[in-house]
Amino acid sequence: MTARNFNYDTKDIWQKDIDHHIHPWTDFSTFKESGSLVVAESEGSYIYDSDGNKFLDGIGGLWCVNIGYGRDEMAQAMADQARRMTYYSSFGHHTTVPAAELAAKLAELAPGNLNHVFFGTGGSMANDTAVRMIHFYFNQLGKPTKKKIITRTDGYHGSTYMAMTLTGVEFDHQGFDLAKDLVYRVSNPNPYRRPDEMSVEEFLEFLVTEFEDKILELGPDNVAAFFAEPIMGAGGVIVPPEGYHTRILEVCRKYGVLYVADEVVTAFGRLGHFFASEDVFGMVPDMITSAKGISSAYAPLSATIISEDIYNVISEPQCDGGMFTHGFTYSGHPVCCAAGLKNIEIIEREDICGHILEVGPYLEERLNSLRDLPIVGDVRGKCFMMCVENVADKETKELLPAEAGVGNRIADACEKRGVIVRPIAHLNVLSPPLVLTRDQIDFMVDTLREAIIETQESLKADGYWNG
Repeated sequence: MTARNFNYDTKDIWQKDIDHHIHPWTDFSTFKESGSLVVAESEGSYIYDSDGNKFLDGIGGLWCVNIGYGRDEMAQAMADQARRMTYYSSFGHHTTVPAAELAAKLAELAPGNLNHVFFGTGGSMANDTAVRMIHFYFNQLGKPTKKKIITRTDGYHGSTYMAMTLTGVEFDHQGFDLAKDLVYRVSNPNPYRRPDEMSVEEFLEFLVTEFEDKILELGPDNVAAFFAEPIMGAGGVIVPPEGYHTRILEVCRKYGVLYVADEVVTAFGRLGHFFASEDVFGMVPDMITSAKGISSAYAPLSATIISEDIYNVISEPQCDGGMFTHGFTYSGHPVCCAAGLKNIEIIEREDICGHILEVGPYLEERLNSLRDLPIVGDVRGKCFMMCVENVADKETKELLPAEAGVGNRIADACEKRGVIVRPIAHLNVLSPPLVLTRDQIDFMVDTLREAIIETQESLKADGYWNG
């Protein structure tokens, strides 16, 4: 592991963080003693801790630093906008140049007639906005009972109250409340975990039938929308069976149910296209929610992109003096939108999507080489959105005990060697910056192999795995 000489007081920062900073997704059973790695600087595909240690960032921040760290032209674009005009409210009859320009650019890039954009500052906000718009839309159509939403087990849509209600990861619900009688689940479309007696084709038919049956059970007049990530992210990087999204869309059309594609992770190049819904999966949804890669994390930004059909309904006043009363102080923030515009400019100019279509299969190939390791049960994903599932037994797909912490063990062993990967229970997820080179891919995967081998030995020594 290489290091730089920094002048940060790591111990002081570390203690202030423990004493005052409430982190998302914190394990308080260990945090107060172990604290956090203090990430201080970054460059390209690398981050540095406050002691100067260098790490290849295998998770792109959190699925989001698509163009890589430390881009001077991004910083300059944001600084120029901040000097020119830092902020003005987008409520009512005001706009800003970057907000208008970015909305038009997103409409150009989005599939079909998804031509209208509502800005927020994060994926949770984008999905909350989608729910409010959908309910308002059906109210405007005189269908006030169409409120229920269908999502999938292990689908992830955010952590605000509404977005977490949409989310189907039960682990994330522990101790928290959800909105009642609003969201209903159908199965995770994970081919690796399908019933043993089912072929993939039979599994697809099961999923489509289950979805239609759920609509009929709830009543088509009560079901408003279906939310789905094209590839599930935090729920395990699940690529559904081929044809899944188009078949589900057909069922939605049959019953007047809106299809919302949650592209918070998959958009802006991660799968080799600006949006994955049509270009990768062959379907045009009614709405797309996006965030993360829209600004490559240089500024908080999200976009809920809706079709002409929906816009034509919600843009009609519902009564004399009625307004569309939804929005946020920072909707269309000009500095954030300037970052979004520059981000898209860089992705287009450097053909980063083309780069992903070229090197993404190489990352898939290299990761699939890990299948020879005894605890690697599955390697899945597409392009720069990948996952390794670790198991106790390849044949039965039995999991290791939760207390073994296999994902964390592997992530810790990688970090020790200068690579960051994300642990999610028994999984390890990789979503690196989109500028990663083949040599960096080799280093990342070779390091992961070493980490898994070390973890196998530690699991044996601690009595969690027989080998």
